Amino acid sequence: MAVSHLLDTSVYCQPLRKTPLSAVVNRWKTLGEASFCVSVLCEAEVLQGLEAKGSTALWDRYRNLLEGRLPVIDVTHEVARAYATMAGPLIRRGNPRPMVDLLIAATAKSAGLVLATLNSRHFEQIEGLAVEDWSR
Repeated sequence: MAVSHLLDTSVYCQPLRKTPLSAVVNRWKTLGEASFCVSVLCEAEVLQGLEAKGSTALWDRYRNLLEGRLPVIDVTHEVARAYATMAGPLIRRGNPRPMVDLLIAATAKSAGLVLATLNSRHFEQIEGLAVEDWSR
């Protein structure tokens, strides 16, 4: 099976939670791990959270459940161009978004992947971006 979904940090970190959202667990099982990848930025956000918490137990969960399990997509020149194309119109309309969110969206869009998130409002009004809200 080919990779079809880029997981946003909100979805990617769910296995680390004491009680992951059942909707995420079910969708993850239905599609299968081979369908997923993450942006290097999602990986960085998860690692930052682990460093900030300083919890040995959480680091162990990360190592056992996530580390090295999914392909990680780097930010490339193509992603940077997609980011700029997304960010410009949003800024002109007075609706800027955080750079990390838009770079994650640009990664999904440039790779032709569906972005799986729990925060679909972060990705509204982005033309040509396929988004799945896994919070339901």
